[in-house]
Amino acid sequence: MKYSIIKNQFYLKPQDIVLLLKLAALGEEPWQQKGLSQVLKISQSEISQGISRLQYSGLLGGEGKSVRRLALLDFLQFGLPYIFAQRPGAIVRGIPTAHSASPLNELITSEEIYVWPYPGGKVRGQSIVPLYPSVPNAALADSALYEILALVDALRVGKMREKELAVVELKKRILGE
Repeated sequence: MKYSIIKNQFYLKPQDIVLLLKLAALGEEPWQQKGLSQVLKISQSEISQGISRLQYSGLLGGEGKSVRRLALLDFLQFGLPYIFAQRPGAIVRGIPTAHSASPLNELITSEEIYVWPYPGGKVRGQSIVPLYPSVPNAALADSALYEILALVDALRVGKMREKELAVVELKKRILGE
């Protein structure tokens, strides 16, 4: 039996999720692909392709300008931890993430510290591979995006309590609850 390759299938990529989280953080603020490319350190062609993939998946609506926020929350809570699974790695210097970063570090006390590896980081902890290599730089330039990315990492690596708190905090940021 031969298997055929379907050329036009759309699969979400990690950078698409970073893009979508940035769009959610922007809220109603207008944006352009060029500006997103610069802020996220993702090429403009990848931004364009990512918008197409996000529209196809149903996470972006209309002309690709509106985030389908309930669908995003469902995806983050129930899909992302399986599709972009992560386990803590070696101890490295980096930037705090998951429950080690705001806002969860204000709600949870833990001796485990999770970080994105980053040469300029001042914290040592177990490494968490970011969704996309440019995440640490983009997060340092945008505190709202940083919080959302850290909460998403809590969904990827956290225990039940961290995940539940992350969902509550994501609802505040994405739905305004």
